[in-house]
Amino acid sequence: MNNHKIIFTGPVGAGKTTAITSISDISPVLTDEAASDMTKNRKDATTVAMDYGVMNLDGSDRIHLYGTPGQERFNFMWDILSEGGIGLVLLVNNSRPDPFQDMRFFLNAFDLFIDQTNVVIGVTRMDECINPTITDYHQQFKHSGKKIPIFEVDARERQDVSLLVEALLYSLDPELVG
Repeated sequence: MNNHKIIFTGPVGAGKTTAITSISDISPVLTDEAASDMTKNRKDATTVAMDYGVMNLDGSDRIHLYGTPGQERFNFMWDILSEGGIGLVLLVNNSRPDPFQDMRFFLNAFDLFIDQTNVVIGVTRMDECINPTITDYHQQFKHSGKKIPIFEVDARERQDVSLLVEALLYSLDPELVG
């Protein structure tokens, strides 16, 4: 049996908890609490420590899914949760005022982890806000030399979240996807 660890991160409201809930083969462990700061304008509850779920792969392999809090004031959890991880799923909420700024912020915050592993980006809430487009996201990396997989996803859909995990696993080692 092989156990792997993947980290889900992104801003508040990007769908981290929802994504882990939709893909986990166990009842997820959630640490949501009532929002008490500016977050309460966007949602009633927010993750304060982590989300945790498990995705079973073919055979006896497992992916342990850890979701980080989206608020920067809980960033001390980011390094703790990243320890031993094999890759990062960055979720970006397309309906936010500047999703590119959010994306750059989290890519910079996790740059050392990404340099040692890999990253895939899922853009959520494109049904609420069609601009920027997926093409616009790809353009952000056109001249950087980085080949980051970017997908439009609905965090509520197991198939969409599975695509993110499979793309990340494939970028790390094609044999993990089997």
